[in-house]
Amino acid sequence: MVSEWVDPAVRWFDDFAEGDVVVTRGRTVDVGDLTVFAGLTGDHYPLHTDEQSVAKTQFGTRIAHGPLTFSLAVGLVGLSGFYGDAIVALLGIDGLRAKMPVLPGDTIHVRGTVLAREHRDGSRFGAITVGYSVLNQREEEVMYFEQKMLAKCKKGNEA
Repeated sequence: MVSEWVDPAVRWFDDFAEGDVVVTRGRTVDVGDLTVFAGLTGDHYPLHTDEQSVAKTQFGTRIAHGPLTFSLAVGLVGLSGFYGDAIVALLGIDGLRAKMPVLPGDTIHVRGTVLAREHRDGSRFGAITVGYSVLNQREEEVMYFEQKMLAKCKKGNEA
C-alpha cells in the first residue's frame, strides 16, 4: 500500500488537543537584541540600554525588555512549526507575567501547552488557547502568558 505524503505545515484546529505540548529550541539573548529592540520600539529606558547606570542595581547589568522576551517566545513557537499554517489571527493575550529578568547571555526556550479548544458548530474556525512558559537555561520560568488564536477547521467539519 502506498501512503500519502502529508505536508507537516498543513494543520487544522482539529489537529490540536488539550494537553498537547511543544518544546522549542533555545535562543540566546544578547546585548544587540536589546539595542535593536530599543531602536525599533523607542523604549530606551536605562534599565535596558545604559550599562553604567544599571551596574549598581540588583541586576548588575542590562535586562531584556519584557515585550522583547514575549516577542522572542512567540517567535520560537512559530519557528517550531507547531501551528503549521492553521492560525488565522491572534485573539488575545491573557495573564502575561514577567517573573524573572532575562539577562544578556541567557538562553530562553518555550514550553507551550494547549489549554483549551473552543468551536462553534458549523463554524469554519475554532479558538485555541496555549499557555506559554518561557524558561531560561536553568529551567527557571522567566515569563508566562496565555495566547488565544483563531485556527482554521477542516472544511465541513463540525469539530
